Amino acid sequence: VESAVNLSGIGGNNFTVEFLGDFYCQAAFPGGCLPQYYDYFLLAHAAHVSIFKLKLNQKIMEKLSMEGKHVPSIIFKTRVRDESVGGENPYRWQDVSSDDIFKNKKIVIFSLPGAFTPTCSSTHLPGYEAAYDEIKSLGVDEVYCLSVNDAFVMFQWGKHQNVSKVKLLPDGSGDFTRGMGMMVKKDNLGFGERSWRYSMYVEDGVVKKIFAEPGFSDNCKD
Repeated sequence: VESAVNLSGIGGNNFTVEFLGDFYCQAAFPGGCLPQYYDYFLLAHAAHVSIFKLKLNQKIMEKLSMEGKHVPSIIFKTRVRDESVGGENPYRWQDVSSDDIFKNKKIVIFSLPGAFTPTCSSTHLPGYEAAYDEIKSLGVDEVYCLSVNDAFVMFQWGKHQNVSKVKLLPDGSGDFTRGMGMMVKKDNLGFGERSWRYSMYVEDGVVKKIFAEPGFSDNCKD
């Protein structure tokens, strides 16, 4: 169904909503304070009969609403050194749960689009590595870097960056990122689905504060 409706009195704004198809639409906001494109879930009936129930930009709302909530409960597929394995590559698979990382701990975690990418390699990971001791001095138990990459890629990136303090966490299938509402498409770069850049402070599995790079969107050029 293609139609247009005007919604007024919601959050002090007037909205013009154009339906483009299954749960997708384009919206114009007064002052241009938000990005142009939004995802909506909209239940609509005839005027004066029912109420429009609108959820603006599901991904952004999920991100904002994560504060005060528990982080996603998933299993991270990691590789650990085990000399009993033998051979030139003495590593084995080890499942690490969200509880293993966050339960009864104070954690700083930052997430980025990809290992070996320019900005992540020149600024983000080395920046947190340099600030690691200072962050720990504030009572933080551990600092993690997360990316939608597999354990092999994250391990080699850490070696390439000479990282010895920050722990690299592979979210290879994107389960944690998706659960955080931070998954974006980067098909324009041939990356597929990746994490938006964000950082957060977590206590005992509960997100206390989250910071995200502005402009949350699919197929961002950077």
